This record gives sequence, structure tokens and C-alpha cells, in this order.
Amino acid sequence: MTEDNTPTYVSKGQEFARDMNYIPDRILASGSSLDPLDDRFPSGSKDSPRDVQVWPVEPGRYRLVAAKACPWANRAIIVRNLLGLEDVISIGLPGPTHDKRSWTFDLDPGGVDPVLGFERLQQAYFARFPDYPRGITVPAMVDVPTKGVVTNDFPQITHDLFFEWRDHHRPDAPDLWPDDLREEMESVMQRIFTEVNNGVYRCGFAGSQEAYEAGYDRLWTAMDWLEERLTDRRYLMGDAITEADVRLFTTLARFDPVYHGHFKCNRNKLTEMPALWGYARDLFQTPGFGETIDFDQIKAHYYVVHTDVNPSGIIPKGPSLEEWHSAHGRS
Repeated sequence: MTEDNTPTYVSKGQEFARDMNYIPDRILASGSSLDPLDDRFPSGSKDSPRDVQVWPVEPGRYRLVAAKACPWANRAIIVRNLLGLEDVISIGLPGPTHDKRSWTFDLDPGGVDPVLGFERLQQAYFARFPDYPRGITVPAMVDVPTKGVVTNDFPQITHDLFFEWRDHHRPDAPDLWPDDLREEMESVMQRIFTEVNNGVYRCGFAGSQEAYEAGYDRLWTAMDWLEERLTDRRYLMGDAITEADVRLFTTLARFDPVYHGHFKCNRNKLTEMPALWGYARDLFQTPGFGETIDFDQIKAHYYVVHTDVNPSGIIPKGPSLEEWHSAHGRS
């Protein structure tokens, strides 16, 4: 299982393949319509639990369930913070470890989410789809009145938090999807996803030496590209934070504590790449980012849940993380 509770589909001699079929429903503002992203799930697709259903933007109606341990969920937590949606969309925080069934609310008193009344996120999935056939993943948007899951489509969730909830953003919220950079940003984000966000998993869950080495080379080609790109610009797209930075940051935050050793991405550490390390600290120290990172939960998750990679379940004490607060020199 990956950290979001989806099957890894690793076969001997093959590379890791992520299941990207998610519940395609959307939460849209009045007057909005479905965009081309929904072409991934044509009407009647066997990969979708049902045809796309549109839900209305409504403050207080939805609960974002997002574990801090998970990089994909961490994105949604950051975007919610940056846009000032904390009082508009409530949040449920599962603990860092889970079994094959589901993430659990073991951080809450009595092990029960105080809003949904559930012990497991699985209960919200089954409340809507009693025979839900796929992994119980985070992040997930849950409809509080019915306690049923709405969507777990992680890239669409953060996209819609920006575009569909604009009427509820704080006045000085950042423009995470600038129109003039959109085309280039989409290309940058696609490369980051395939080669870095997913690239570390391609190394960690490789089914053969050959698959591992191919994934390793792809990852470091992309990391070197990012190091060069960030040498002469503060953020990925220039002088302002965008969605692209959010998507890269959650992988960088986990790199030295987890991916370097646990996933064998060990050519060098993040702290040994001057531009990327300064950039990561710059974001970490920006309100909305660093407070979402819990290194103890992150390490507990990967080293305990991935029993095929770390059968002992021993969690490493290091590395030292104090330097995340050191001067980054990029302002």
C-alpha cells in the first residue's frame, strides 16, 4: 500500500504504477460548469464509481479530511490555509498510520472525528458507495449533512479550492493560478508530478533493480532541472507563490527524513542542493506552509505503514530538522 492507502501494483520486474482513478465529483460555484479535466471519466466509464455529480459551494457544508503525513493531502491543507478557508471548510486530521482498511481518527478524543462521528474515513466512503472498490484515500471532501464522501480527486480538490471558492477567499489570498503563466505552469506541474512527486515512489516501490535504477535516474534528472530553475528565481514561476510551489514543497519536505533513505533516493540530500534547499526553507517559513508539516507524523507513517520496505517498523531518530528555521537568503 502507498501512504494514501491505494495499491502499489508493483510486479516483479516492473516499475511502480499509481492508480489515478478517483471519485470525479466536483464542488462548483453557482454558474460554473464542468471543465475538460472531467474528460478523464466519460459517461459510463467503468473506472468511475458513477457519472460526475456537481455539488454546490456552501460554507460550512464540507469537511476536508487530510492526514498531515500524506504529501497529497498536505497540498490541500496548505491551499486551504493560503486562501483563508479555515472558517469555511472544516478539517479532520487522521493519524499518521493506517491498516489495509482505512485511515483512522486516532488523534481525536475517543478515536472519533468530532464532526462526522466516524472512527474511520472508510465509513464516509461507504456512506455514499457501500461497495466502494478502491483504496480509501486522503484528501477527501466529505458532505457533513449526509456524512458521505464527495470526492477524493486530490489535484482537482486544490484546483477547485482556488477557482470555485473565490468568493470566500481572504482579501489578500495569493493568485495560485495566474492566467498569464497557466500554460507554462501546467507543464511544470506535470513534470514535477511524474518525475518528482511520483518519482520518489517509482524508486521506493520498484519491482526490480532495473526498474529502480531507471526511476532513480529519472528522479535526479528532474531534481537537477529544478535546482537549475530555482537558481535565478525565487519561486518556480517567478516572484510569487503558485500552485506549482505547493505541489513541489510537500515532496521536498519529506525528502531527507524519508525519501533519501526509505525510498533509496540517495544520490544526495536536499540539504546538499543549495537552490532547492534554500527554496524549501523559504516556503517552510512562509505562513500557510511550515505549520502543516509534522515530521514525527511523516516518519511514523512511512516507516510503520510500509512493512514491505521497512519490515522492522523501526522509525529513525534523525535527521536533525532545526535548520528548516535557518535563514534562507532568498527574499
